[in-house]
Amino acid sequence: MRQREDLDIQPYSYTVEDEKLARQILELLEELKPYPNLELLRELFVTGVKLAQDNCARGDLKIIRTAIKEMRYAFRVFLHYRGIPKVSIFGSARCVPGDPEFETAVEFGKRMAEAGYMVITGAGGGVMAAGHLGAGRERSFGLNITLPFEQLANETITKDKKLINFRYFFTRKLFFVKESDAIVLMPGGFGTLDEGFEALTLIQTGKNDPTPVVMLDRPGGTYWRQWYQFIQGAMMERGFISPEDKSLFYITDSVEDACAEIRRFYRRYHSSRYVNNRQKLLLRLKEPAPEALVAKLNETFHDILVKGTIESVSPFPEESDEPDSWELPRLALAFDQRHFGRLRELINMINSY
Repeated sequence: MRQREDLDIQPYSYTVEDEKLARQILELLEELKPYPNLELLRELFVTGVKLAQDNCARGDLKIIRTAIKEMRYAFRVFLHYRGIPKVSIFGSARCVPGDPEFETAVEFGKRMAEAGYMVITGAGGGVMAAGHLGAGRERSFGLNITLPFEQLANETITKDKKLINFRYFFTRKLFFVKESDAIVLMPGGFGTLDEGFEALTLIQTGKNDPTPVVMLDRPGGTYWRQWYQFIQGAMMERGFISPEDKSLFYITDSVEDACAEIRRFYRRYHSSRYVNNRQKLLLRLKEPAPEALVAKLNETFHDILVKGTIESVSPFPEESDEPDSWELPRLALAFDQRHFGRLRELINMINSY
């Protein structure tokens, strides 16, 4: 590779100490123009070089390699369906056609597909197969996991281009949460509860955007109400979670009610983003917030403001990389990031006004 003297390696704080290697990375980036995100790609290349300089063990490097390959492929598949809302469905792989849980999942998948959503499941049997059966092949995504005992993809999604196979649970979980506009959990085993608790943890700690999480039972079922008794008695009453955290999920045994809960969440609310080094939280809306609503929000939720007030604002320059949401009205607040349950209550008020 021919060395270019005009490439300045000095401005970067995250780089390799070897000046020759640092310059070669910049030369490679020059060949990839006009790709717009070269600074981020440069850090990936630098990390790769640092792994070699650290004498990273072969087994550790295999984990990194496989994770990156899985993510790259999944990003590429989902890229073609950006802008289409999606809902992830979790539940037991052991229920069969005719079981109330199976039929409930079929009906829910059908209703969400009719509402314009795509349905993401783990691609296996039981509730996963039922959700896909209701949504149909065109509206289904399958995120399969490679297990010691082979988990075959269900008939609806098998051999479909939207079926993605993962080796690692953590990369698979990333896409369940990242690509979903809503998460629905039906009765299930360890895996279902694992996915549910992880989704709630990510939302509770602000590692994922506010998202509706619905616990859907069969008609008359008690699975999630028994689960809530544990949450309330063993966690909430002992102070392990806050009372406001119960606002992060919604329990129902009605498909219609579950669908309505997801529609309610997006009635006026659109999306959120932090700006000013996470000092300000922006809530983007589908329609402007009336002055009376803003006043009510300030009166009701002053306890979760670090300073100032909730106010209507214009787009921030940092949002220029999201042109699709540039024209949306938005509210800004200096949000105390210890109260995501209260933030969900704030969003509920915005949607119900």
